Amino acid sequence: MGHSTAQKVKRPESNRLNTTYTMTSAELEDYLHKHLPLSKAMQVSAIEVNDDSVLLSAPLEPNINHCGTVFGGSASTIAILAAWSLLHVRLHAADIQSQLVIQRNTMEYKHPIEGEFTARSVLTDPKKWDRFIRMFYRKGKARISVDSELIYQGKVTGYFRGEFVAIRIE
Repeated sequence: MGHSTAQKVKRPESNRLNTTYTMTSAELEDYLHKHLPLSKAMQVSAIEVNDDSVLLSAPLEPNINHCGTVFGGSASTIAILAAWSLLHVRLHAADIQSQLVIQRNTMEYKHPIEGEFTARSVLTDPKKWDRFIRMFYRKGKARISVDSELIYQGKVTGYFRGEFVAIRIE
């Protein structure tokens, strides 16, 4: 790759989130539908957004399979979207511009989903957030894990774990 000419990026005084502005559910949903068109086709709704978790939902109809249940790809997609959205919201609150991509993931399906369902995401280890931010400022990229649970009628129907990478936009 040759030698690096990475710019020094001014690091904020604190790695904490900007508590004066958190993205709203409507803003997240608009962003997803505009920048990730599959989320609009799946009729994904952002139900709850905060610094610790994101809750997305989707109806059965646009995500149905040949058995009359949610297609596994749709279930996996909403789990990924919830996890990605949590990081997007946190990076936005920290005023960090980056390209955010998934590197790897696992998905476990426990029960079929026969109607509207949700995915709630949380950081796998919240204590690693500060390390993630420090690494991002030092190296220009950083990795972190996020978990999501699929929920249907109050019951956990699937588990997702993904590792995401934030890359500095230059």
